[in-house]
Amino acid sequence: MTEADAALDRGGVVDVVVVGGGQAGLAAGYFLRRAGVSFVILDAQIGAGGAWRHGWESLRLFSPARYSPLPGWWMPPQPGEPFPTAAHVRGYLADYERRYALPIVRPVEVTAVGRVAGGLEVRSRSARWRAGAVVSATGTWRRPYWPRYPGRFGGRQLHTVSYRRPEPFAGQRVLVVGGGNSAAQILAEVSTVAKTSWATLRPPRLLPDEVDGRVLFDVASRRQAAVAAGRGDDRGAAALGEIVMVPSVRAARERGVLVARPMFTRLVPEGVVWPDDTLGRFDTILWCTGFRPDLGHLDPLGLSTVQGVPATVGTRSVDEPRLHLLGYGDWTGTASATIIGAARTAKACVAQLTAALAA
Repeated sequence: MTEADAALDRGGVVDVVVVGGGQAGLAAGYFLRRAGVSFVILDAQIGAGGAWRHGWESLRLFSPARYSPLPGWWMPPQPGEPFPTAAHVRGYLADYERRYALPIVRPVEVTAVGRVAGGLEVRSRSARWRAGAVVSATGTWRRPYWPRYPGRFGGRQLHTVSYRRPEPFAGQRVLVVGGGNSAAQILAEVSTVAKTSWATLRPPRLLPDEVDGRVLFDVASRRQAAVAAGRGDDRGAAALGEIVMVPSVRAARERGVLVARPMFTRLVPEGVVWPDDTLGRFDTILWCTGFRPDLGHLDPLGLSTVQGVPATVGTRSVDEPRLHLLGYGDWTGTASATIIGAARTAKACVAQLTAALAA
């Protein structure tokens, strides 16, 4: 037996390989199970939960549990918490795996997806799987985005991906950079122990207290439908990137710390220079500036890109129709980086790829 044959024996041959065992991968697994095809989910994590394993300790959903289900089973409410914590979501995802007996193999670090006769081959460092189709659902958490600004800062810098709790920043001067919900939630709790400032590219939109993630998802769905129908894009409507007033963020607003400044022009050893040429002195800069899709395993396929991401029709790759990309954001389905968005997108994704397998 050759080394390649042995690697295939350690992997296997299935109809579909799903790369990634977070919320999008589990949603795909549910519909693949219902479709009756053979499949495996390969997950790089050591346990259940996907990116929810790595968020800061107080991270929470910005919609109630009843509006954040995976297919087939509603997320149970968390007693005393209108917006479930990351720990609650992790527990739900672990229970979901067990409930549907999803065939997950972990930890498996997929290094490459390539073409072979009759299908695709998925490779790790020690095994190979062959399949008629592949669903890439690796998310973005492992690719934090750090924007570039002129100059050099002499203090500490860290990204959302490395933030855990506010206590290490006690007594410091902290600049939080970024205009999304992560920035607002982190600013809210760091400001309880440190002197904080907030810098954003555009003035953040603080939504009414009664608006939660369910409303934002519905608005995003209507917006995408309007664009598809040629009716334009109502940018005045609420969008998923706008600030949901979870309790901690409301408290920060009441303390008067939820006030954003225009983005600085450059870094200096002491901190930043603001647009009016004044100096902002800081001990730490916390970059809450988002993530990029984790797609290095797809490099062997040589996929063309549109605005920096692989060209797709829905979730299907334009260049490799046996490949689907799931859960990376609006370009792979309305709000598909959210739990409910991934669930809805996965249904259409699996229907399309199983039809192709049967053809």
